[in-house]
Amino acid sequence: MTTLHHEHPTHQHSHGADCGHRAVPHGDHVDYAHDGHLHREHAGHWDECEPAGHTAHEGHAHAHSAGCGHDTVPHGDHVDYLHDGHRHAEHDGHYDDH
Repeated sequence: MTTLHHEHPTHQHSHGADCGHRAVPHGDHVDYAHDGHLHREHAGHWDECEPAGHTAHEGHAHAHSAGCGHDTVPHGDHVDYLHDGHRHAEHDGHYDDH
């Protein structure tokens, strides 16, 4: 899975431990959930941190839902669930890695 590099040029807010937005560990960096999408710091600016393509999470037997015990992150038109160090989103009867 690759991540698109889309700079968020008008992002004036600096994210950090006490900024009020959810920090989401993502590979080798931290994303911040803000305005329905995820931002990451990169080379002195903020990028949209969105996956490219469709990556199904194979062998995911747990069904996520309200009260399942995993944190949620609003993401566009759906909700991602934080699980095992990454985000899952339900899609066509399976879960995708985000």
